[in-house]
Amino acid sequence: QVQLVESGGGLVQAGGSLKLSCAASTRTFSNYAMGWFRQAPGKEREFVAAISGGGGLTDYSDSVKGRFTISKDNAKSTVYLQMNRLKPEDTAVYYCAADGFRSALLRNRADYWGQGTQVTVSP
Repeated sequence: QVQLVESGGGLVQAGGSLKLSCAASTRTFSNYAMGWFRQAPGKEREFVAAISGGGGLTDYSDSVKGRFTISKDNAKSTVYLQMNRLKPEDTAVYYCAADGFRSALLRNRADYWGQGTQVTVSP
């Protein structure tokens, strides 16, 4: 069982930046691909970004490519999501997820999910 705890959400003006963190309770963090997903009110959960276990491969949704960066610190068992040039449409609850396979994350699936952190971007 892996527990994931997100932090770093908040309220920011459009054009601003936020950095989300997700700490994992596992000693084998490098074995897990990690992902970020988001869900806005009234909408389905959507994929945002994913990173391979070793950190060498990353994937992004078209809506965030070029603005968001996912990174992974295996020594700290933590994954990050740096969000720049935020837009009001980025407003959502952001969830961290872990899976043994990056391909699963790309299909919006994961073995473990965090509780989420709210990101609100004002116009």
